[in-house]
Amino acid sequence: MRIAISSEGDNENARVSQVTGRAPYYLIFDDEKLVEVIKNPFAFGGGGAGFGVAQMLANKGVEVVVSGRFGPNVKAFFDSKKIKTIEVSNISVKEALRGVLNA
Repeated sequence: MRIAISSEGDNENARVSQVTGRAPYYLIFDDEKLVEVIKNPFAFGGGGAGFGVAQMLANKGVEVVVSGRFGPNVKAFFDSKKIKTIEVSNISVKEALRGVLNA
């Protein structure tokens, strides 16, 4: 399973970001193995950050996205692509990954 987790930092010990479009980083996992760290190119700038991130993650073949909060447009995009979204708060990326894999 390919999983993307929004993150405040570039490693598994960082906190899950509470924003989806403006998250500083995305960590991509193939099951429990970290395969890519993406510095979010949409973290700063004008509008459309959520859609940009959603398209980027869909292009990477992500099946599940974990973040603090999903706006309605981003959620609708992920739903249309059959990408599962999971909202979490105040936990580390490692804890969020464990929760997804054990669900």
